[in-house]
Amino acid sequence: MLYLAYYFPPSRASGVFRARATANHLAEAGWDVTVYTAPREFFEKYLKNACDPSLEETIDPRVTVERPAMSYYHWEKDVRQFGKLRRNFPTLAATMYNLFQSKVFPEHYLTWIPQVVKRALKAHRKNRFDLIVATGNPFASFAAAQFLGKRLGIPYAVDYRDSWTFNQFTEKLKFPESSKAFQWEAKVLRDAAEIVFVNDGMRQWHIDRYPYARDKMTVVPNGWEPELFGDQEFVPPVKDRPLRFGYLGTVTSYLPLEELFDGWRLARQHPLLQDAELAIHGHLGFFPHDAAPLLERLPLEEDIGVSYAGAFDKASAKSVYNETDALVFCVPGARYVTSGKVFEYMASGKPIVSVHRPDIAAVDVLTDYPLWFAGSELTAEHVAKSFIAAAEAAHDLDRDQYQRAVEHAHHYTREATLGPWEQRLRSLVEEAR
Repeated sequence: MLYLAYYFPPSRASGVFRARATANHLAEAGWDVTVYTAPREFFEKYLKNACDPSLEETIDPRVTVERPAMSYYHWEKDVRQFGKLRRNFPTLAATMYNLFQSKVFPEHYLTWIPQVVKRALKAHRKNRFDLIVATGNPFASFAAAQFLGKRLGIPYAVDYRDSWTFNQFTEKLKFPESSKAFQWEAKVLRDAAEIVFVNDGMRQWHIDRYPYARDKMTVVPNGWEPELFGDQEFVPPVKDRPLRFGYLGTVTSYLPLEELFDGWRLARQHPLLQDAELAIHGHLGFFPHDAAPLLERLPLEEDIGVSYAGAFDKASAKSVYNETDALVFCVPGARYVTSGKVFEYMASGKPIVSVHRPDIAAVDVLTDYPLWFAGSELTAEHVAKSFIAAAEAAHDLDRDQYQRAVEHAHHYTREATLGPWEQRLRSLVEEAR
């Protein structure tokens, strides 16, 4: 299998965990997996704080990882690193770049495609690929998969971690209808052997737009990794200290932070929460320039128990969960948003406070989780009630409640979610022979 996953360890992007788990699961199932991902310097030099070196250590040693080169035109700001054309004729270079974006493929990762194709064609001549799987974003991987699938005469599957042509947070199209993006998406879905999405809302949106590909569209939910998360044990509630709530994950501008903190202020009027703490664990945005405006939205100067604990690597996640009594599931968007973090939250066996719109896709996963607390509206009042209910649950948590919560989470281990997909991928290869 050739697996096209631009974001892959050491990247810490949220989609990395699905890509890493997929490669590892397929290798464990007997596939010979070769991953093409971004050059290391893209994460280390151009995204700067976007690396988690500990993740590389979790890649199955049977997985071959290769890093085709690319141009960094969009990201390079150092004039000393500009190419000859850009140094001497910057306006012409910009015009040509924008022309390629509008007329060829509207994505800055376009320059990754040529080297992916070149390397894959050479590798295929030496040791034939049976199948190509591409995960997006970015969707340059989909375009490369489509080209290689047609050129080599082998099936390919595409995995939508995110949506390509519409914004799942705002539910608006990302491109004008005349954009090449829609033409490329239609072509990719027409020729794909299998198309998977992280939830049914996203699958249904694409069915409505591309009905001819309906029978090839399925759902492969996200999940959690027991080998990363570790074995969790029931710890009786500690009642001689303030309750500790925690948000774990990347803080982005899309999060409903105002509703979260307004609800927290109201909740702290309750006796159980008067001295409670709310720690924010994670990176502030995906890029260095995101941090300052996001930090301003955290009420750290108020005396309401809110603190920013900073980022943590995956290897430290278990200890962060262990020191937290209840978790805050604060996510943006609407019916197309599941989030990968929710599965890990459930695996902790701790009470979960939902701070999001009531119709997001994650609700389908959380509905049967016995320690889930959510309001029917995204308002400060409903958030406060959820905080109070979760505080009471954390204060009185017993082993039976904990066990039922963990049992629900085990329906969403990566093995459980990826197993049926691996069997379908195997069938695609058999049918193509």
